[in-house]
Amino acid sequence: MNSQPHALGVIIVGDEILVGKRQDRHLAHVIDRLNSRGLRLAWCRYVGDDLRELTDHLRQSQLGEVPVLCFGGIGATPDDCTRQAAASAFGCPLVMHADAVACIEAQFGEGAYPNRIRMAELPEDCLLIPNPVNNIPGFTLYDHHFLPGFPEMAWPMLEWVLESYFPVQFDSLHERSIRVLGVKESQLLPLMDAMSERHTEVKLFSLPHRGARNSIEIGFRGSAQSVESAFAELLAAIKAQGLEIKSAARSDLPESGVISQ
Repeated sequence: MNSQPHALGVIIVGDEILVGKRQDRHLAHVIDRLNSRGLRLAWCRYVGDDLRELTDHLRQSQLGEVPVLCFGGIGATPDDCTRQAAASAFGCPLVMHADAVACIEAQFGEGAYPNRIRMAELPEDCLLIPNPVNNIPGFTLYDHHFLPGFPEMAWPMLEWVLESYFPVQFDSLHERSIRVLGVKESQLLPLMDAMSERHTEVKLFSLPHRGARNSIEIGFRGSAQSVESAFAELLAAIKAQGLEIKSAARSDLPESGVISQ
């Protein structure tokens, strides 16, 4: 595993999202926080409250090359299966984590028993993630970080994880794009192929726009210097073909996660 990863994966757990009772709020927030640190989202998976299915997803995610943030399912109710799935996927038993017990007892006293203390039963090899809201911790198991489903708890804990494990990258994510009018995406494929081969250090993207007059937005994401170099070549190539352009967009991805156009 690279000690300085450029991307993270996300697993969001909960039947309530899959059946439409709640709308996920984590994904947009994670993208925003990663962008602010010069990181990006590699992938996102939504998984129901199913022990076998979640265990399978966690086994698969171990085979990837990026760390993982997992939201939801670490509570004490019967449908909360993330702690058990993590232990099964990583091949370690669930044990009463002494430091987690101390956190929960310090917060709730006798009220920790018999139910809240269940949330101290964690995978044996895990490290704790502090919870500033109610002192019931999340946990880190190797390169997977497990957080509650409630945003008011999960998001402060996410900040701690990012500060502790993922230092700010040197270059923030930068974007530059241009909109080409009156063309089909297939017409620009040879140019896009050539640009992708020449500029492997940046990510090329294209977005069709349909309206009174169709257009294609084409551009790059990556470090500022690399994006500017690739974009200058792209702009020159488009102008050389005599294609009509609308405007060029320049953006460092801001904390809101919205890309200016």
